[in-house]
Amino acid sequence: MGTWGSGPFENDDAADFADDLDDADPAEREVLVRAALQRAVDAQDYLEVGDAARAVAAAAVVGATRTPGMPVDDDQDGPEFLQTGDLPPLPDDLVELAREALDRVAADDSEWRELWEESDALDEAVAVLDEVRTGLM
Repeated sequence: MGTWGSGPFENDDAADFADDLDDADPAEREVLVRAALQRAVDAQDYLEVGDAARAVAAAAVVGATRTPGMPVDDDQDGPEFLQTGDLPPLPDDLVELAREALDRVAADDSEWRELWEESDALDEAVAVLDEVRTGLM
């Protein structure tokens, strides 16, 4: 995973996911967000880093639609449509799914966690997950 920061869109997989969301028909964005979250939650045995990164980005999208300005800001490579408010409200069930996905990303059997532990920046990365989780209120 090409990572340039700990933010929810500051890696190649999440930036690609953001581009996919921007390119999608607005009516299809919910489907893409739900699929990214569900893939992480449903991961058996081991969560691959690409799926984890997309789940964090999807959770950030859910949070940004519930708490404007959270956790996606102008400094990140998040979806452009979030800046314009071009997303219909997402169903409430995505909030719980996003929380479950974040828990799965941070679990011991996650490549995301392993890579951040190896870089000695796990605390910083987990703080970002906590910020994303705050947006899910």
